[in-house]
Amino acid sequence: MPTSFEIFQALASGLLLGGVYAILGVGFGLCWGVMKVINLSHSTFALLAVYIAYWMNVSLKIDPLVSLFVSTPLFFVCGIVIYRLLIGPLAKRAEELVAASMVLTFGLAILMENAMQWAWKPDPRVLNVSYTGKAFFISRVSIPYTAVIGFAIALVTTSCIYLFLKKTYLGMAVRAVWQNKEGAALCGVNIDRVSSITFGISLATAAAAGVCLSLIFSFNPSSHLGWLIYIFLVVIFGGVGSIPGVLLAGLLIGLITNISAVFIPNAWVNMILFGILATVLLLRPTGLLGQREAR
Repeated sequence: MPTSFEIFQALASGLLLGGVYAILGVGFGLCWGVMKVINLSHSTFALLAVYIAYWMNVSLKIDPLVSLFVSTPLFFVCGIVIYRLLIGPLAKRAEELVAASMVLTFGLAILMENAMQWAWKPDPRVLNVSYTGKAFFISRVSIPYTAVIGFAIALVTTSCIYLFLKKTYLGMAVRAVWQNKEGAALCGVNIDRVSSITFGISLATAAAAGVCLSLIFSFNPSSHLGWLIYIFLVVIFGGVGSIPGVLLAGLLIGLITNISAVFIPNAWVNMILFGILATVLLLRPTGLLGQREAR
């Protein structure tokens, strides 16, 4: 039987990791809810932000956190460009945008993965910074600095997205498009502009999520595949378009993952996660806090 110390350690680590899972899913869920686009390259962009942070750290001796001031605005602009060149034209031609967007963004993800393998080789890498491996203690429970920093970035970013949607004119336009696209257009909302900005915000959050994950885990050009699984878990579990739901789902998944690993072999943890997900979908298909409208 695990000791109480091991359980408390798993609780602390799970909560901190869950916040990072939440930020990984926020932009993905926003894109899915507003635009009906399932962006399978979302986690690949998160990984690209990791490699940008790694390159800046190794070549320029810049802290990975500083790279956020480069990758976040860069990815926002890239998101707008990608929407204008690929997603927007596809939306006008495709009868079923969800399926078409999955095919398009899957191809983009494979292209980006191969480009990262060519540029940085397939070897696993880690970000070594001054605070790597350091921690503070609450009683005997170890709290790594990197996990706390990742959680703080995730919480701030998620809160900013929530306040943007609730308190700004553009955010209300995004919510209007989510609730009723045709009605929003009749009220004068520029659907194309709102969609491009939404896609830009989505990729900007992916950059923040990638840097948070790189502080905790090692990475290689195929790491995005494992991250994509957690994106779907968080978004579907919490509810598509629900920021509080995604945050709650991320925290719960982090807790379930870490606590389950204390009691059972790691190979069974994913089975428990998907079993819980299936139960939630049967009892509440919209997710924990999901509704028909963005929240």
